[in-house]
Amino acid sequence: MSAARSLNALRAIAVTATLPLLLTACGYGSEAEKKDEKPAGATASEGGQQKLSASEVRIGYFPNLTHATALVGLQEGLIEKELNGTKVKPQSFNAGPSEIEALNGGSLDIGFIGPSPSINGYVKSKGSNLRIISGSASGGVKLVVNPDKIKTLDDLKGKKIATPQKGNTQDIAFLNWIAEKGWTVDPESGKGDVSVVRTDNKVTPDAFKQGSIDGAWVPEPTASKLVSDGGSVLLDETALWPDKKFVITNVIVSQKFLKEHADVVEAVLRGTVKTNEWINANPDKAKASANAKLKAESGKELDAKVLDPAWQSILVTDDPLASTLKTESDWAVKAKLLEKPDLAGIYDLALLNKVLKAAGKPEVSDAGLGAK
Repeated sequence: MSAARSLNALRAIAVTATLPLLLTACGYGSEAEKKDEKPAGATASEGGQQKLSASEVRIGYFPNLTHATALVGLQEGLIEKELNGTKVKPQSFNAGPSEIEALNGGSLDIGFIGPSPSINGYVKSKGSNLRIISGSASGGVKLVVNPDKIKTLDDLKGKKIATPQKGNTQDIAFLNWIAEKGWTVDPESGKGDVSVVRTDNKVTPDAFKQGSIDGAWVPEPTASKLVSDGGSVLLDETALWPDKKFVITNVIVSQKFLKEHADVVEAVLRGTVKTNEWINANPDKAKASANAKLKAESGKELDAKVLDPAWQSILVTDDPLASTLKTESDWAVKAKLLEKPDLAGIYDLALLNKVLKAAGKPEVSDAGLGAK
């Protein structure tokens, strides 16, 4: 063998011997895998990121524009994108009590829901079953009336006005407004100076067209449906609140799920924060996305004459607007539909504020009602 060929053979042997060392240094091979430490409750995913501690998360919401964060976040995959393989199992509800029952019964993990059922669920469980972990939406509630029968707010006396359900968020707000007018209504029966007719939002438009009610204090898109049927907006509830903001939708979580799967809850909150950011940056695309989700739910999308004004009246927000929840609780007590509750601990905003801080956004307040 020539000297040159001998030298080349030695070089080949040296490269072959060195190759495993190079591969190990680059993160390949069994030794590197052994050194790849994983946090408790997590496993490595195919992409190298850490899988979360639950294989699925069950998320509840209403097919309602005031639940825009859920509608758009699910439709666009913005929530599931943050979950790194954990599957989202969406569940649609039509009423707050049924969603609270699912949460307390263990068939739901996280839910989008209004302040009144959040308060009721927290109080009935004596603070043991749920936490509010984020805001979602403000506004989107209007008093719509038959303009032939009612022209001013004073004209409501003696008329029949619908709310969605006894003790729900809009019902409480309307009863408080009536009381501030100096009028009297029995909160249980709804009878009094104004007849408060508790009517499911699904049938309120038909009741309005048939003349069995003279108006309604309702959320969107029901309010805009009534306007499209000839109604007139007599009052937008935002006008009654400081800074024109009040909580209409919260994000709540089972305390058990929060304790056992905080990493999943944090990922969902990253998704809701990014969803709200996307909605505010792309209002027209977000409106179309929400409508597409509603069509998927009901088989029918909203007409533009309903969708456009309804969408404009809703503000998506990460801020739970905690002080307004306390006010709504006080109104329910005043109406004698709720005994004075102890709401200390109803909020746990630690994970939300962690997500907001990481995103360069300001932290939000629990108004002194946070978990200790």
